Amino acid sequence: MRVKKKYSYEYLALNLKASVVKRFRSFSKKVAKSQSEALNIMMDFFEWHGVDPSQKFTKSIIQEILKNRERTNTSIKRNEATIAIIRDIEINQTKPNNAMLLALFGENAKTKKPIRKEKKILEKKKDSQPEIEVTVPKIRYERLTEKLEKIRLEYSYVLNKVSMVKGSFGKAYFKLELSPSELEKFKRTLKNNS
Repeated sequence: MRVKKKYSYEYLALNLKASVVKRFRSFSKKVAKSQSEALNIMMDFFEWHGVDPSQKFTKSIIQEILKNRERTNTSIKRNEATIAIIRDIEINQTKPNNAMLLALFGENAKTKKPIRKEKKILEKKKDSQPEIEVTVPKIRYERLTEKLEKIRLEYSYVLNKVSMVKGSFGKAYFKLELSPSELEKFKRTLKNNS
């Protein structure tokens, strides 16, 4: 059966009992947009899970549960490997950066062990001169303290614009609420100071 200029695909008719059609129509309204789509979903379900509707479900369900257990075990192993990689990244890359930021803000960085130790070879010369004490001019010191205070204020402003967002799916994440002009301003100041 083909309706002129209404659908781009053909319709074919099936002979079904009226009670089955009524039941299927109410079911398809719950499952999908159209009856064809609902029927496709049902057939995909049976094919995907390897279930024959005419046979008893017990054997096929037990087999499906065993397959799902195997899939779950492999996915758990993959997740554990991913977690190990993330922890390694956190230890080797993130913690040193956090320690530098904490030192910049004047807080005590709590480091139990230094992450990387560098061997220093000290060469002592017999004719070495006494070490000269290096002093910083007072003006330069004051400028550096002012600059540090300005950087602290800017970072505290940025940190105040960070908010935690808890989504309905997945983990919570942080959202930075800065306008594009403010972000450009921070980029320019970082570029000029480096």
